[in-house]
Amino acid sequence: MESEGKMRPMNSLQGIRILDLSRVLAGPWCTQTLADLGADVIKIERPGTGDDTRTWGPPFLKDDQGAETQEAAYYLGTNRNKRSVTCDIAQPAGQALIRELAMHCDVFVENFKVGDMARYGLDYDSIKIINPRLVYCSVTGFGQNGPYAERAGYDYAIQGMGGLMSVTGERDDLGGGPQKVGVAVADLMTGMYATVAILAALRHAEKTGIGQQVDMALLDTQVAMLANLGANYLVSGKVPQRVGNAHQNIVPYQVFEVAPALDGSKDHIILAVGNDSQYVKFCKVANIPELGVNPLFAKNRDRVLNRDQLVPILEAVMKTRGKADWLAVLEAAKVPCGAINNLAEVFADPQIEARDMVTHWQHPATGDLRLVASPIKLSATPVRTPGRGGQPPPLLGQHTEEVLREVMNYSDAQLAELKHKEVI
Repeated sequence: MESEGKMRPMNSLQGIRILDLSRVLAGPWCTQTLADLGADVIKIERPGTGDDTRTWGPPFLKDDQGAETQEAAYYLGTNRNKRSVTCDIAQPAGQALIRELAMHCDVFVENFKVGDMARYGLDYDSIKIINPRLVYCSVTGFGQNGPYAERAGYDYAIQGMGGLMSVTGERDDLGGGPQKVGVAVADLMTGMYATVAILAALRHAEKTGIGQQVDMALLDTQVAMLANLGANYLVSGKVPQRVGNAHQNIVPYQVFEVAPALDGSKDHIILAVGNDSQYVKFCKVANIPELGVNPLFAKNRDRVLNRDQLVPILEAVMKTRGKADWLAVLEAAKVPCGAINNLAEVFADPQIEARDMVTHWQHPATGDLRLVASPIKLSATPVRTPGRGGQPPPLLGQHTEEVLREVMNYSDAQLAELKHKEVI
């Protein structure tokens, strides 16, 4: 905690105001990152219902009496450090309110289907007339052009269409099939790419006084995320196949079963040998030094080509010792390895605790709220956390009056009229 009277460190994006019309995950993940970095994010929500994810539970946050609130964990995990303003953009008065707010903002983020914003007069071409400096970021499934532009985009479908599921999951000859990733990685990575793009566009606007549109598509991001596998295909012309927990280009780099746990259940570790010298060290630790110099396996290229011969040998060797034993000797030899933790083990890990990856917030409805922290560590301009200007995820419409008074000097009469018309 900061000592009383001590000046709070400046945040990187202090002074930047963002009008956030996004909901669910990709857009809110972007704007939460920007909010953590100090931007004033005004989250626009539908009166009465708000962001869809407010209802995506259980689990829901519980109050002091142990009763469930209307705050879903999903929503809480993507909306800290924002201010919630309710506004019905289906009404002309609501559209006018958004346009007026946009005049006072640096960034506009939305993830409506292509064409929806134009129907409301809130598209980039309309908004840039009233605020030429504005950075306008649209997040959609397929982008603003192309044959799929008008389709709705969902992470699950994008993981399939973008190739990720074709390389995720166990091999077909082992009874496997296509598998999605356990979290919505296309959404999350699109949010992160959008964050980078917005920061680049803000830099341009600062230098030139001219804003621009940022066109982010989940499918584009998913294809970009193929990384080395996308490059493998473009270079070789060969379609990568699923290899389960193995690696397409490195051997041994996979999950191995080890000796059973004390209760007799199966146990596993990750062995991630990244180069030939690490492979030699592993062979010595595993008491199979001859395999370290065997010409069939000495070089990674050969290990990849001969993985069907090498891996069964290593599978037998790995089962001769338990998880704790393997992890201890491999770490001592500086051979990359790791346990496979469940989430209870993750959040009890001393490294996670040392890195302050769980933060405690005082939520207005329930008191103490634990959230996963931002991983961004900045020495001079730290992210906003409790005690450093951070605010918990807002209640629906919690800041409507505050924002309209502060940003646009709305009077009591103006607020009362908007409430009467159910605009806010």
